[in-house]
Parts: sequence; C-alpha cells; structure tokens
Amino acid sequence: MAYFGFLDFLTIFHTRTYYLHHYYYSDYHISSEIIFLFHRSKNLKYEHNKKAMMKKYLFTISTVVIVGMMLSCSQSDMVNDFGKSTRIVNMLSTPRYIQLTNDQKTFVSDNNGFTLKFLKSANQASPSGRSYIYSPLSITYVLGMVNAAATGQTELELEQALGFHKGGIQAVNEYCKNLIDNLPKVDDQVTLNIANAIFLNKTYTLKEQFQKDMEHYYDAKAEALDFNSPSTLSHINDWCNDKTNGMIPTILDEVNPKMVSYLLNAIYFKADWTSKFDPNNTKTETFTTEKGITQQPMMHQAALIAYTHNDTFSAVRLPYSNGMWNMTVLLPEEGKSTEDVIDEMTGHGSFLTTHLNVSMNPYEVDLKLPRFDVTSDTDQMNGRLIGLLQQLGIKLAFEPTCIEICNMCTLPIYIAMMRQKASIKVNEEGSEAAVVTVAEGMATSAISKEYQKATFHANRPFVYVISEASSDVILFVGKYTGE
Repeated sequence: MAYFGFLDFLTIFHTRTYYLHHYYYSDYHISSEIIFLFHRSKNLKYEHNKKAMMKKYLFTISTVVIVGMMLSCSQSDMVNDFGKSTRIVNMLSTPRYIQLTNDQKTFVSDNNGFTLKFLKSANQASPSGRSYIYSPLSITYVLGMVNAAATGQTELELEQALGFHKGGIQAVNEYCKNLIDNLPKVDDQVTLNIANAIFLNKTYTLKEQFQKDMEHYYDAKAEALDFNSPSTLSHINDWCNDKTNGMIPTILDEVNPKMVSYLLNAIYFKADWTSKFDPNNTKTETFTTEKGITQQPMMHQAALIAYTHNDTFSAVRLPYSNGMWNMTVLLPEEGKSTEDVIDEMTGHGSFLTTHLNVSMNPYEVDLKLPRFDVTSDTDQMNGRLIGLLQQLGIKLAFEPTCIEICNMCTLPIYIAMMRQKASIKVNEEGSEAAVVTVAEGMATSAISKEYQKATFHANRPFVYVISEASSDVILFVGKYTGE
C-alpha cells in the first residue's frame, strides 16, 4: 500500500471542508472523517518509527477536533427578536438523486415551464385577494394519459404545451412512470402517494393496448361502472377521499351518464420540516393583506438556511425531512407585489435550476412564516380549468369534433370537462397537501465560516413552491394572501 502522508491528509481535509462549506457543518461528519483517517493510519505498512508516526497523526487529529469544535461554536448562536441568544438550526442538507435520462431532464425543465405559466394564468383567473394552491404536475399526469390515446395534431399540441415538445407518446409515458415510481422513494420519512384511475362507462370498452399502457406506465386500472347508478358518484368520490387521506373528499358533483370515462389523478404529500417550529414561539402578529391589516398566527425560528434576495423578492428554501423535498417561499420586496414575483418567475425558462437555486447561499435567517390552511377549486376560476389550458395552447383535445383521441375506446373521444381541487395545511410540524384532477371523456359526435444574517418575516402575501431537490420537479405551486 502506498505511503499515506501529511499531504494526503491535507487533500482529504480540504475536500471535506469544501463539502461542508457547500452543504452543512456537522460535528458528526468531521468526526467520521477523523475515524476514517485513523483507520487508514493503523493499516499502513511502512518502516518508519511507529512512535513518531503516532505522534504525528495524533497531533493532526487533535488539530481537526479543535477546528471542529470551533466550527460548531462559530455557527451555534444568534441574537434576534426572540429576545435572547438562540441556537441556530442547521437546515442545509445533501440530496440523493433520482436517475433521469438527458431527455427526461429536459422534460422536467420544460414541464416546470408549463407549471410556471399555469401559475401566472391561474393567478390572473383566480378571485382577487384569494389564496390558492394548485398542482400542474397532477394535470400533467391526467393529460399524459389522454396523450397516450391521441394522434396527429392533438398529440403534438398536448406534448408541446406540457413541455414534452415532440418527445412522443412512449417517451412521455416513460417519464411519467419514472416519477410515479421514484418520487415517493427519495425520502422514506416523507409520505408521497401518487395514484391514477380510469372509471369507464360500462357501455364502452377500452382498447387492449391502451389499457395495458395505463396499467404499466401510470399504475391506473380501469373499472367499468354503471353511470346511471347513484352509487357511481359516491364510488368515484370515495376513491378521491381515500387517496388523499380525507383532504379532498369529493371531486364530482354528479356523474353524466353520457360520458365515456373519467380519468383521475390524486397526489397526497405529508412531510415534517427538517427542523420543526417550536409552538411556544408562535405568536399572533400583524399580517398585511391586499385589503388591510389582519392578525395571523406567525411561526418563528432562527435557522441556518438557503436564502437569496434581489430587487423583486427575497426567498428562503425550507427543507422537509432529509432535504429532498423543499418549500421555497418568495416574499415580495417592499413596493413589489406577488404579481411582480410571478412575472419574474415566468420570465426564466428554468427558474428553479438556473435562476433561483444558483443564487441561494447559507444565511442565518430570523424566520417568520404564518400557519395557514388553504383549499382551491379550479371551478372558481374565470373560464375554469379548460379555459385556462386553452390559453396555454391546448385546444383540439377540448373540441367536440375532435377525432384524434381515438386509441382509448372503440369510439374517438374529446375532453368535455376538467377540474382540479387542492388543499394544503402548513403548521409548526410541517406541511400536508393533496390534489385531485379529473378529466371527463365524451364520445365525439361524429460550517467554518461566519454566515451572513437576514430577516425573512412573511407578514404579507407571498408565493410558494413545493419541489423535489434532485430532479427539480415541482409538485405544488401557490400563493398565500392571508385570505
């Protein structure tokens, strides 16, 4: 075995220090490197004096231990408006990665572009001053199933609008399957359930290949039901209630017996913060809404966290559990609005990856965030969901004369109705969110550093995004206005 000398030690120590600088400081990680070095030193075979070598390595190890203690002390305390010296919570983390092909990475980036365009359109279509939450990813899954049955210009239009360009049905199906299979696995302490279903009018029959593809790529099994029976409505709504853990108890008000099928996606997400807020620090404080001043429960903690700011907004990234899932909160600067923030978000093709994330750095942040509970229904938007999607370029699939969604049933269909309901709860423990999207198919007629400090008090309307770290897939987008 080659001689392991002091220069080798410096190389590894420098690498470790760089790693800690970019991710997080932890006594455990420093100690584990010491153990590794000591283990290597015991097994080296060389002819040098053993006592001299032990002194040399013990001196090196002692030096690192002292440095580790200094790192720990230098970032542990912060004086803020808690009124006392407060230990800084380390909320920086190291991600594990979902494996994506190069084409799928492009799909993520461009589908996120669809998500942010949807956010802008939904913000314009939503009632003034109302908070909301939506999941364009859930819409992507439902339209992905529709796309699998489409041909010609209808297929191209769907893929272009969703950010898949001319990827083709097979590539879109494989991308959706990758996310369905692997997003729930990135953190076993986070609950993420993604479910798809097809409820078919029993007077129609699915094409065999479509049914096989739905089961394989979307884990969606078709169930034939009597659309004239009153029990069918409760059966479909019970599926929603079950798949969202009660957060979305219903999605349909009635079942149209003329419909061919209902395609549904449900997503349920529940995660604890990496560092939970202490309920004793939650106080009723002023929150300025668009209509005036209100009183809201404001959670509070001091955190070592990713932070950035510019002329339009300041932003923090709040990690859940091991940091694979995050809520990014974007707070408008004084004199700016949430509309200004959304305009900037949609002005960058890869907002999360190339604009926001690269500008974030660790800060000691005096953090305040309201505890809130929001529900949304696209039926309350101007033009509803179909009208919004038409603005984003999806038109042919909603035309009653469409004959290009022809690979689902024995008759071609078009999408007669779409709807999404979503809900989120944010508190001291973490966040719980759920969404259901439905499409109604009808037959076609014919640490070793001094961190900068920042204050981030979300006491006025803000925008937020819940995303996965390794892929940058956006799960939910929303706005909280205090109303």
